[in-house]
Amino acid sequence: MNIKVNFKKQDLSKSSANLILFTDEKFSITGLKKHISHSEYSYISDLLDKKDNKKKIVTFDINSKKKIILVSLKKNLTDTDAENLGAKCFEILNEIKKTEYSANSDTIPNRYKNVIGHFLHGIKLKSYKFEKYKTKKNKLSISINVTGKNIPSYKDQLKFSSIEEGTFYTRDLVSEPGNVLHPDEYANRIKSLSKLGLKIKVYNDKELKKLGMNTLLGVGQGSIRGSYLVTMEWNGSKNKSKPLAFVGKGVCFDTGGISLKPAKFMEDMTYDMAGSAVVVGLMKSLALRKAKINAVGVVGLVENMPGGNAQRPGDIVKSYSGKTVEILNTDAEGRLVLADALTFTEEKFKPKFIIDLATLTGAIIVSLGSEYAGLFSNDDRLSNQLVESGEHVEEKVWRMPLNKNYDKLIDSKNADMQNINYVGGAGSTTAAQFLQRFILNKTPWAHLDIAGMAFSKYGGALNSGGATGYGVRLLNKLIEDYYE
Repeated sequence: MNIKVNFKKQDLSKSSANLILFTDEKFSITGLKKHISHSEYSYISDLLDKKDNKKKIVTFDINSKKKIILVSLKKNLTDTDAENLGAKCFEILNEIKKTEYSANSDTIPNRYKNVIGHFLHGIKLKSYKFEKYKTKKNKLSISINVTGKNIPSYKDQLKFSSIEEGTFYTRDLVSEPGNVLHPDEYANRIKSLSKLGLKIKVYNDKELKKLGMNTLLGVGQGSIRGSYLVTMEWNGSKNKSKPLAFVGKGVCFDTGGISLKPAKFMEDMTYDMAGSAVVVGLMKSLALRKAKINAVGVVGLVENMPGGNAQRPGDIVKSYSGKTVEILNTDAEGRLVLADALTFTEEKFKPKFIIDLATLTGAIIVSLGSEYAGLFSNDDRLSNQLVESGEHVEEKVWRMPLNKNYDKLIDSKNADMQNINYVGGAGSTTAAQFLQRFILNKTPWAHLDIAGMAFSKYGGALNSGGATGYGVRLLNKLIEDYYE
């Protein structure tokens, strides 16, 4: 469904059809007298007592052509509360199926700041649905004209729209099937973002081999598709400050390779590139809103397939860092992609910090379900910033342990390390412990295991099911609050 928002500062005509109006948490409508007709005010007053006031949004059928939607704002309203109200309002708009509404920001009590911006943000985030391959699409287009003095500033409008576009781009990428968004196509799509001012560099198989990125290349060598490392640079700061670095796992489809996964639910492995999609969506949003920071996004793009040239269990490969890895299980492939990407990012860009994102382990879903992403880090300050940012936008993270005592679980008799812990237990921690070995210069680093957060079969507060785009809003908030 297409949602179009138009901001207009002129007064709202009382005759406007389909109004969205705001009240306090007690549904006191005294302040609405000057915004609706006398007959409408009387009608709503008579019916209000009969409505379920426990609901946060109630609707009134004024006549066959006009509806009035009342949204109550609780006393200690947060930005997230306003966004969730917007998401609930979208569900109502979707049921009503009217095409035009007027939202009067002047009905928002003065004590609330920027409610309308977050409310509309919630509407738009909830409206997303991936219907690209459906022959019968929901073609309903809703226009919301926002009037009054409390509309967001142009800067805030740009911020909201850029985050929405970045989130939607991430959701689009994650939703694409593996036969469409294979590594070759994915690299081309990223290249198209150069028109936004991003500096894009694509390293192909030949270049990666020359660089010595054998852990990344090993994952993709069973596929007929190419393997790539793609860098995206945004230089939005006037000074030459160190960039913020974001690294993503982009396994476009993961069969498990020779260590083949069970057939049931293997179709979900088209989502195994979600970490990279977050990085791409974030970089797009930073470019769109002209963020005043320097940032770099790095993604490793591969397809993990069984084949005559596929990597075997027992193989030993030499990483870009020079460290050697014994491959005990080809289905523990994401950490191999990230290993080379992390060392390369640290060495080439010398960033202020590195945050990597990956649908890395099923173990993190066992630990945290679909409520929190797992956070592993070598830096308390960066960890605390991520926790605070996640709480603010309801994209939460939970810090998990790293400790040298876990190293014995991934030490190999035949190489510097092995790619899986065969003893059992601590699956997510040993994966993170593996990644930490490829941060060579003590750069502040955080790993976000988003396996339980990237996709929702049932939908959430701000998404309607499918790809969630988790991480784009979290990282934008981190940048906005602490680094911009």
